[in-house]
Amino acid sequence: MVNTGFNSPDAGNPIPLEIQHQLKSVLDQLPNPVPLYLFTQKGSNDIYNRASSDVLRSFKQLSDRIELQELSFDHELAKKWQVEVSPTILLDPERYPIRFLGAPIGEEGRTLLEAIVLMGLRRTNLSDQSLKIIEKIDSPRRIKIFSSPTCPYCPQQAVNGLKSVIARPELISLEIIDIQANPRLADLYSAHGVPQTFADDVLFAQGAQPEELFALSVLKMEEQTVFIPEIDAELVDADLVIVGGGPAGLTAGIYAERSGLKTAVVERNTLGGQVATTPIVENYPGFTQVGGKALVDLLVSHALEYVTIFQGEEVAEIQSGEVLTVVTNRRRFQTKAVLLATGASHKHLGVPGESRLSGRGVTYCSTCDGPLFKDKKVVMVGGGNSAVTEALYLHNIGVDVTLVHRRDSLRAQERLTKYLFSIDIPILWNTEVREIRGEDKVTEVLLYNNITQETSTMPVDGVFVAIGYLPAVELAQKLGVELTPDGFIKRDAHHRTNIPGIYSAGDVEGGYKQIVTAVGQGAEAALSIYEDLMNPYWLEKHDISTG
Repeated sequence: MVNTGFNSPDAGNPIPLEIQHQLKSVLDQLPNPVPLYLFTQKGSNDIYNRASSDVLRSFKQLSDRIELQELSFDHELAKKWQVEVSPTILLDPERYPIRFLGAPIGEEGRTLLEAIVLMGLRRTNLSDQSLKIIEKIDSPRRIKIFSSPTCPYCPQQAVNGLKSVIARPELISLEIIDIQANPRLADLYSAHGVPQTFADDVLFAQGAQPEELFALSVLKMEEQTVFIPEIDAELVDADLVIVGGGPAGLTAGIYAERSGLKTAVVERNTLGGQVATTPIVENYPGFTQVGGKALVDLLVSHALEYVTIFQGEEVAEIQSGEVLTVVTNRRRFQTKAVLLATGASHKHLGVPGESRLSGRGVTYCSTCDGPLFKDKKVVMVGGGNSAVTEALYLHNIGVDVTLVHRRDSLRAQERLTKYLFSIDIPILWNTEVREIRGEDKVTEVLLYNNITQETSTMPVDGVFVAIGYLPAVELAQKLGVELTPDGFIKRDAHHRTNIPGIYSAGDVEGGYKQIVTAVGQGAEAALSIYEDLMNPYWLEKHDISTG
């Protein structure tokens, strides 16, 4: 390694040089040092031990605000802090009861960086509403968050936990557990889907949560789905509010702002929508092959040059009138127009065992949960592009995958189908999953052949489901927006709905579920909205049926 100086960016550091400069600038400004302790035991998880050491040393080389000690299990501090898993990283343990079990690589590297910054600042960065909830906790909470380096949703939940500990270190402790480095712990808690969050060994959240809902779940020790602010939310004025931060919404934000419209994008979950969990994208113009998360990062970075993004906020209602009011779980927006780019969610099989075993072997995200099933047997249910792509991904990472399809031919693109056949992934034709069985985790599926009408069982460790999507039209229905017979939003050629000022774009409109299609629709909708706000069509009593 060629070192250009202990506290200077290092050309031999695995972190790209440009990012090193940015990180160094941030870290050097931290008002407080951040002690990190890495405990490893030789012969136990050596690959993850080395990876942890490499990552921590990379950060240490950038700033003397990071104080790193690498210790073995026979050190007295390992006994003092009851370290039992290799590798374990303790973060400022004299001040905060926070530990990471595993190697902070991939998405978990983001979590480590945010942890360092928060502890160096020694402030929570919680919203006032979240802080008020956390301050109500009057008994200990031992939080465990199971995560994975390949899960784009996990950092959001992990940072929720970090902020809570920094706010109440005397009552709240946190363990972030990498399921790939710690499969035994994942099995012990039946945490076969990430992120999963436990408090005092009680599961209270599957998936990432908005900050306030996380705080409320920790307080009540059970998952909360609705948060009612104790005080009026902050009011934001805008020309356009876009509900949804997928490719359609992000693109619309760029085009709207460039047209001169003050625009806000509100996204309740991870930015990028379904693209964020797509392993490889091979049909987006300009990229022969690009990871879905990498493509999302490019879209988000571009959008942030123009538009304000409110991530982790869920829209509860949209109030119509001369001025539209968008109410989220954090604030209110007053706007002239609303673009619904709410996308679509995974369809469920609707069979016995699916809901009960969700996160315990039943999963809808191969990139998030696939690595846990390496060398294990799973079924992938579906026959379209998503199912075939995800089956190929699972096969390539060492999962024993069988495709289950209810028809006698696949609906996926020819290129994907040929590749699937070429590597001999087994396919059960004309077959349906009728039940998913297991006590604490998936152990087998009940299969039904719709030609022979015979049933059979198949031992499996996991069930991956990719059978299509359901449009997220709840908000549209509340507003009285017309839907198509298939349940998608009905709109004209300008993406106008039957409600003046309400527009749509992307998967929620139906049609081709392609990234490039959503991007094009987002651009079209934004330009239509700009033209309409300059010359409101509803004042001319425009009829949607005439286009």
